[in-house]
Amino acid sequence: MGAYDLTAFAGMRGLTMNVAVAGRGPVAVAVHGFPLDHRMWADQLGVVSGRRLLAPDLRGSGGTPWVGDPVHTMELLADDVASVIRSAAPDGADVVGLSMGGYVSLALAERHPELVRSLVLCDTRSRPDTPEARARRDATIDEVVSRGREALADTLVGVLVASDADPLVRARLRTMIEGTPTESIVAFSRGMRDRPDRTAVLAGLEVPVLVVVGEHDALVPVSEAEEMAAVAGARLEVVPGVGHMPPMEAPEVFNRLLERFWRDEVPAVR
Repeated sequence: MGAYDLTAFAGMRGLTMNVAVAGRGPVAVAVHGFPLDHRMWADQLGVVSGRRLLAPDLRGSGGTPWVGDPVHTMELLADDVASVIRSAAPDGADVVGLSMGGYVSLALAERHPELVRSLVLCDTRSRPDTPEARARRDATIDEVVSRGREALADTLVGVLVASDADPLVRARLRTMIEGTPTESIVAFSRGMRDRPDRTAVLAGLEVPVLVVVGEHDALVPVSEAEEMAAVAGARLEVVPGVGHMPPMEAPEVFNRLLERFWRDEVPAVR
């Protein structure tokens, strides 16, 4: 893990966002998954070379407060991230999104295409929730309200990483999940449940795209990542031996993929 600073950035509607910042070079922005925060990128911050990496806490996560929104739509979250990018890199940034962060990143590419210089989509999907998945979102809401964040952590930690994942990785995930406000978990779940199909956005991207997926991801199968890569005309990288969280489970491999993508496929910034 590298060293990083925490900096306040303006989000939408007067929101003050907590953003981890490390490194030097063109700006890249990493968008975390559900229900996590900037700490999931601790193995990239101050470690990945060639970029000034920003990892915002989305509203209601980490050091960014929940401010009363009953639904955290992907569009609202994308607008928050856009505000951060405009402050740090008005000409755009390289965007990395994992899981829910991928949903936000695709919304960002649709709503603010001028701010996205390249896109890494990690263990995520462009299609909306199926009826079964929407029902699971509602079950998550019921579970966290009735049984608490600890029960949700019990469920999620078991599916986010491979069965042989380092206990320290599991501990880090549990700390983040149990630290996310219950209200935020409800608002995020509603936003993900109701998000639209952005496959057409993926197909229309005119920037370099990399699709990454864990070999043993229990939530996004490799076959779905293959389909996304084909739609985007992108390269697919399957990270062996890991689940839904390659940046945490195999950080050295993931970091090399980022560095190679940015070096070889993203035009140099003048």
